Amino acid sequence: MKTLIGGAIAVLLGVVGLAVWFNQFLVLLAGCIPPVLLLGGGLALYLGFDELKDSWKKDEGADAPVAQDDKAKIEELEKELEALKKEK
Repeated sequence: MKTLIGGAIAVLLGVVGLAVWFNQFLVLLAGCIPPVLLLGGGLALYLGFDELKDSWKKDEGADAPVAQDDKAKIEELEKELEALKKEK
C-alpha cells in the first residue's frame, strides 16, 4: 500500500513539474537525444559488424565439405575416363 501511495505522489509531482518546467524539459530532451542516438548507432554498428563476421566464419565452414565432395567427384570421373580409355 505504501508503494502505491508513493507511486501516485511521484506521478502527481512529475505531471506538475512537467507542466511548470516544460520548456526546460524540452531543452533537456533536446540535449539528450543526440548523444543517445550516437551511442545507440555505435552499438548497432558494432553488433552488426560482429554478426557479419560470424556469418563469414559460418560461410567458410560450409564451403569446405563442398570442396571435398567436388574432389571425390573429380576422382570418380577420372577413374571412369581411364576405364573408357582402356575399353578402346
